Amino acid sequence: MAIFREYLTESGSLIFAGKNAANNEALIKQVEPEEEVFHTDEVGSPFVNIKGKPRRGAIKQAAIFCAAYSKDWKKNQGDVLIHKFKGKNIFKEKTMKTGTFGVKKFTRIKVKKIEILNFLKKQQEEKV
Repeated sequence: MAIFREYLTESGSLIFAGKNAANNEALIKQVEPEEEVFHTDEVGSPFVNIKGKPRRGAIKQAAIFCAAYSKDWKKNQGDVLIHKFKGKNIFKEKTMKTGTFGVKKFTRIKVKKIEILNFLKKQQEEKV
């Protein structure tokens, strides 16, 4: 089994995130049809998956987790637009590069800069 970035939300939902293109492929393969998946609007993001039914606050925390590890955040250091979709809405065509997927239906979540900064600060504090 592939090793993903992991995050346990305050309410106890387990979240996985890909680390690179090949890891994103492995992550998408383990997603169940009704599970929530996240990716930034811009290219260069981990795919993020909430395992099982999201508990209170997990969707927002997963969106922040996705934004914090994205190229969009690293490049712009501003708000990040996230797409949220179900596993059943993901598709892969043979011509798509490794780590690239299409999505049939999604909703948008705007993650504010301050939310990302607070998340990253908390992550640093937990490492110490």
